[in-house]
Amino acid sequence: MRVVFMGTPDFAVPSLKALVEAGHDVPAVITQPDRPRGRGKKEAPPPVKEAARALSLPVFQPVQVKDPDFVELLRNIAPEVIVVVAYGRILPRDILLLPEYGCINVHASLLPKYRGAAPIHRAVINGEKETGVTTMFMDEGLDTGDMILREVLPIYEEDNVGTVHDRLAAVGAQLLIKTLELVKQGRAPRTPQTGEASYAPMLTTSDELIKWDKPARDIFNLIRGMDPWPGAHTFLGNKMLKIWRARVLKEENSQAGPGRVLGAGRDGIMVGTGRGVLLVTELQLQGGKRMNAADFSRGTPVPAGTVLSCSPEKEGGK
Repeated sequence: MRVVFMGTPDFAVPSLKALVEAGHDVPAVITQPDRPRGRGKKEAPPPVKEAARALSLPVFQPVQVKDPDFVELLRNIAPEVIVVVAYGRILPRDILLLPEYGCINVHASLLPKYRGAAPIHRAVINGEKETGVTTMFMDEGLDTGDMILREVLPIYEEDNVGTVHDRLAAVGAQLLIKTLELVKQGRAPRTPQTGEASYAPMLTTSDELIKWDKPARDIFNLIRGMDPWPGAHTFLGNKMLKIWRARVLKEENSQAGPGRVLGAGRDGIMVGTGRGVLLVTELQLQGGKRMNAADFSRGTPVPAGTVLSCSPEKEGGK
């Protein structure tokens, strides 16, 4: 098929590669403009742009998808189908109606659950035991179109958002190729979304903050739902402290106050929560490196009684 591909982050890259490997004609790859990234905030191309260049595919980066010139460009390319994988913009009606076979979306959740921008993060943060990928015919709503194919994947206790992301991206690529075969043959099902819908809004800085008055299990899920990006954090004195890995040590009520350190050892740093105790095993102090708790404690002692807080300590005291 003649496919225009629209995608931006790492999640979309396996799908783009799968299209090429399956022999589809990809006359254009559409991705978002280059943006500042990393510590130096230098402008960098999106992962999809880098992948498209490596595959020698033409790349377009419109600032606005509603721009009449961009819509006309797509009309001249005349795709049979437009494939959208985590592009990050809602498509206008003019584009949705343009291809003969419509616009197909690969979404990283079991719709109608977790519609929106951050379905993988939200599923892990919320402690879901499974998630998946859904392909669908796009309409003018936010991930509301008729479903084509779905595949369920488990979320394991040892998973973080990075491992779940990578598995879903690989499955999404496979599901896309199966979906396009059905679309081309005119056999693609159109299953309306039913059941209770939920939304996965984009992460904000406040989402990253650890609230120690929550149960240990909820904090554990937040930490793994923020690893490897953007990282869950708390404050040690006046410095931000990112916590990358932890495990639930005790789920029943403990005498420790929320955020209070109970002790530190070779296995980690024990911290009280609203219900239960968390063992922090990997962390990173502002300006430092990510390291295991034993190495961290040697360089930055965290004695029992220390309180990890939701805001930096002001100079001269709390």
